[in-house]
Amino acid sequence: MDTYRAQRLDRPGPIGASTDDAPPLVEVTAPVPEPGPGEILVAVHACAVCRTDLQLVEGDLPARHLPVVPGHQVVGTVAAVGPGVAEDHELPSIGDRVGVAWIAGTCGHCRFCTSGRENLCEEARFTGWDRDGGYASHLVADARFTHRLPDGFADLDAAPLLCGGVIGYRSLRVAGMGPERAGARLGLYGFGASATCVIQVAVHWGLEVHVCTRSEREQAAARELGAAWAGGYDELPPAPLDAAITFAPSGDVVAAAVRALDRGGVVAVNAIHLDRLPEMPYDDLWWERSIRSVANVTRADVCEFLELAAAIPVRTRTEVLPLGEAGTALRRLAAGDVSGSFVLRVD
Repeated sequence: MDTYRAQRLDRPGPIGASTDDAPPLVEVTAPVPEPGPGEILVAVHACAVCRTDLQLVEGDLPARHLPVVPGHQVVGTVAAVGPGVAEDHELPSIGDRVGVAWIAGTCGHCRFCTSGRENLCEEARFTGWDRDGGYASHLVADARFTHRLPDGFADLDAAPLLCGGVIGYRSLRVAGMGPERAGARLGLYGFGASATCVIQVAVHWGLEVHVCTRSEREQAAARELGAAWAGGYDELPPAPLDAAITFAPSGDVVAAAVRALDRGGVVAVNAIHLDRLPEMPYDDLWWERSIRSVANVTRADVCEFLELAAAIPVRTRTEVLPLGEAGTALRRLAAGDVSGSFVLRVD
């Protein structure tokens, strides 16, 4: 019987600073799962590592299903299909290259699902949180929530687009940014994998981008990608911002972004977990400034972003590690020892 390999989370716990510390992830082998009705089996080629994975593994994001295989930025090929899939020609077929993203399923009939807001569905399920994800050689996914990938992206380059890129795209939209806002001033607070995708879209749309990040190396990378200005969190951009997106899971960073806004500006918080929201003077929020959270993504977000990313094209910065070093990737991510995205390669 064929078997598959996975890096599985049995119980959340801290990622130790030393490689000698017992990792929360354990390597397991098991029979390759079979897809059920409406599902497909994906042979995984690559899975990018997200900060949300780290928050789940360490317990900052409460587990909803244990044991679970993390990972929600998955690229692979369809290896088998369950009953009902082959008859629907809109669904992937055996041999298709597909991506599996964060959103793994919704009820399909609530007021959110029927109004184009399936990301807010109260019954939504998520890859690597509610059902097994891509830190594995295979995964089973709802065929309706997988995406054929455009040509032009290698597997290892496409993987980070499926969360960091897509949630960054949704953050731009939540902040009111788009090609119709050419010339608007946008602030990016933090400059990791998601912001690297966002700045390429923003520059393509003609926005004036200002980046705040502690790392001088990341400030330089932002300028190379077209930032008009880059500085530290304790610095104000040279002009008030029409919108800002925060990527760091820190309420202090959100407060700094609010202080940098012009009248009527919006801060979009790109984080599933935030340490806190600090007390701030009402004057910082006055003049119709606002703070909005960015909650998950829709399938439409994924499709729109992948099409746009292929057209620009959006390029990712990656460091590739074998699947067995998922714990190392998370440990280094926790320490800030990464430039761009870690991507786990499945051989």
